[in-house]
Amino acid sequence: MQGNQFFGGNPVGVLIRLALLSVVVGVVLSALDITPWDFLHRLDVMVRRIFDLGFASLEWLLQYFLIGAVIVFPIWFIARLIGMARRSDKN
Repeated sequence: MQGNQFFGGNPVGVLIRLALLSVVVGVVLSALDITPWDFLHRLDVMVRRIFDLGFASLEWLLQYFLIGAVIVFPIWFIARLIGMARRSDKN
């Protein structure tokens, strides 16, 4: 792969344009009082909230599973015992 294909043009020209664009975006973010550390902190908080939300969903799912299992598993077990008793009576 050639450098022109990867960069989408002359690599030096593309790097200069990226540097200028970075300065412009930096000025705008500075005017909005957003620092790189603030941005990283907000990103960290967002990832933690998504992570916590995922575990909260698992906790919710486990809670309903356990509530249902208290009813479903004993009924299933009794039905299996009755089915086995019926099969042994036929033999």
